[in-house]
Amino acid sequence: MPVISYDLPERFVAGAVGRPGDRAFYLQARSGRRVTSVGLEKFQVTLLAERLEELLDEVLRRSGGDAPVPAVAPSELQDDGPLDQPVEEEFRVGAMALAWDPDDEQVVIEAQEVTETEEEPEVGEDDPAIVVLRVRISAAQARAFAERALKVVAAGRPPCPLCGLPLDGDGHVCPRQNGYLG
Repeated sequence: MPVISYDLPERFVAGAVGRPGDRAFYLQARSGRRVTSVGLEKFQVTLLAERLEELLDEVLRRSGGDAPVPAVAPSELQDDGPLDQPVEEEFRVGAMALAWDPDDEQVVIEAQEVTETEEEPEVGEDDPAIVVLRVRISAAQARAFAERALKVVAAGRPPCPLCGLPLDGDGHVCPRQNGYLG
């Protein structure tokens, strides 16, 4: 299984390209001139950010506050810049995994390529064709990543005040109004 690995990259962010309602979402890691972008769905960005926050909060709680985990993202790590250009998708993300490495006191994020095959590999076997992006970041970087990721997701179309579904420029068919434009 090929692994694209970044250990404490200069930059690891979630971002979007396109207009609200027609955006493509990416995770992007950069170290020096090396940049890797992988595509994923909006809900995956949200889940990753939320689970990162939960993981960091749990590490902080279990350590009794002794772990090097900031309660909030440090302001010096705030990154509101656009994705590095050109954005060239290495692969689409299927499964993701999160872990806390207590030895290095880092968060490990793995994004695995979506597979087209219906067959599951045998237990203990890896599919040699599946590509994985593995990024190791500090707890502070993880807090900053999660904060930015939630902002990127929230920058989309506003929700309908009745049903919560996204509004298009010309309204939407609202289920709370029995299919009338909301």
